[in-house]
Amino acid sequence: MSAPAIEFFGVNKWFGSAHVLRDVSLAVAPGEKIVICGPSGSGKSTLIRCVNGLESYQGGTIRVDGRDLTPARIPAVRRTVGMVFQHFNLFSHLTVLENCTLAPIHALGTARRAAESRAREELERLAIADLAGRHPGQLSGGQQQRVAIARALCLDPAVMLFDEPTSALDPEMVQEVLDTMTALADRGMTLLCVTHEMGFARRVADRVVFMDQGQIVEVASPGAFFDRPEHPRTRDFLARLL
Repeated sequence: MSAPAIEFFGVNKWFGSAHVLRDVSLAVAPGEKIVICGPSGSGKSTLIRCVNGLESYQGGTIRVDGRDLTPARIPAVRRTVGMVFQHFNLFSHLTVLENCTLAPIHALGTARRAAESRAREELERLAIADLAGRHPGQLSGGQQQRVAIARALCLDPAVMLFDEPTSALDPEMVQEVLDTMTALADRGMTLLCVTHEMGFARRVADRVVFMDQGQIVEVASPGAFFDRPEHPRTRDFLARLL
């Protein structure tokens, strides 16, 4: 069997006196689609932000592709683990194409022509090739989020992290981003996604992880999670959400 793509071993994190991650352990297999859900403040986003060094942690171990995540390894990990944020984080003064080629050119040393060809390939795949010359301010929220996904894919990541990618979108724009994420799942990419979109979780996830108060409370297949949740806290959360 191949090594897990990501492993968390007893991970702990504090913000001052607030204990936001409590002995979190989880293994994500290559190609697996994991959806992490839970109430606000449960540690979901903090957990995935630890994977690529956007947050530090004070206890336990995280392994990416079988190797411990250390400060020295963070730059290399960021080249193989793509991240899509809630608020897009596109450079407003750059065009769509320039946003997508910036990291390959400057972080990977890719020649400009090759980087642009790769970027146009991803933009075409995500059905936004016609937006290559526009600036983010000229796009809808859904279009901006698809550009952010294309930008991450231009680094050819082995893993994609999604931090509530639809929560900043108007309701009519949510589905186009979820469809894009579903297409990524169909390509066999490893996904770790924090979201409250339970329809997406039921349809796409291999496993659903429920977190509360910094801990993993329940991990189950979508069928078991939604139809036969075991923990009372999970049942209460789903009753309020669905």
